[in-house]
Amino acid sequence: MKNFIYILVLVLSMNSCSEYQKVLKNEDIAAKFKLGTELFDAGKFDKANRIFVQIVPKYRGKPQAEKLMYMYCKTYYETNDYYTANYQMERFVDAYAKSEKLEEIAFLAAKSYYQLSPVFSKDQTETTQGLEKLQEFINRYPSSPYLVEANKLVKELDYKLEKKAYSIALQYNQTGPYHRDYNSAIKAFDNFLLEFPGTSFKEDAMFYKFDSAYKLAVNSVAWKEQERVSKAISYYNSLLRSFPEPKNAKQLQKMFEDLDSIQNNSTTTKG
Repeated sequence: MKNFIYILVLVLSMNSCSEYQKVLKNEDIAAKFKLGTELFDAGKFDKANRIFVQIVPKYRGKPQAEKLMYMYCKTYYETNDYYTANYQMERFVDAYAKSEKLEEIAFLAAKSYYQLSPVFSKDQTETTQGLEKLQEFINRYPSSPYLVEANKLVKELDYKLEKKAYSIALQYNQTGPYHRDYNSAIKAFDNFLLEFPGTSFKEDAMFYKFDSAYKLAVNSVAWKEQERVSKAISYYNSLLRSFPEPKNAKQLQKMFEDLDSIQNNSTTTKG
C-alpha cells in the first residue's frame, strides 16, 4: 500500500512538472497566466516568477495587468530578491495609484529595504534607505494596518544606527593608548549623544566620554593638566547628574579621586 501511494505521488508530481514545462515553453499567454496564478496561490513563487517574467510585457494595458503585476512583484519579495522587489513594487505603486493592493505593496516595498539592512558592523547605507522609505510610508498612510509593524521596523533600524555610531566612538576610546588621541573619542561621544539623545547607550557613552577625558588628563603634559582635569571633572559631574546611581560607581569614584588629587597637588605646588 505504501509503495502504491509513493508511486501515485511520483506520477502526479511528474505530470505536474510535465504540465509546467509544457506551459513554460508554449506561446499561450492565457495558459501561462492561469498556471502562474495557480502556482502563486500555492506558494510556489519561484516557478510562478519564471512564468510571469515571460508574460508581463505582453499584458501591458490589458485588464489583467494590475493583478499580474501584483503577483509578479510579490514573487520577488517572497523569493528574497529584495533589490528587484523594491524596484518592481515602487513601479506598481506609481502605475496603480487606485489599486486596492496599493497599501500592501507600498509597505512591502519599504520593508524590502529593511530586509537589505546588514549587521550593524557593516556599511549602513541600506539601513538609512530603509528608515527613509519606512518613514515615507508612515507619513503617507498614518492609519494603515501596517503602521504598528512599520514603527517596529523603524525602531530596529534606528537601534542598528545607534549601535554602529556608539561602536565607532568606543573604538576611538579603546585605541587611545596607541595613538594618544582621546580628543577624537570625546568628540565622537559628543556627536553620538547629540544625534541620539534618547539612546539606550547613554550611560555607557557618558562614562566612556569621561573615561577618555580622564585618560587625557592623567597623561597630560604639565601646562595642559589643569584645564584637562577640570574638563574631565565636569564630565564626571554630568554623568552623575544624569545617573545618580551609576553601574560602575566604585570605578568612577576612584577615577574622580585621582583627578582631585592631581588638581589639589597642582594648587599646592603653585601656592
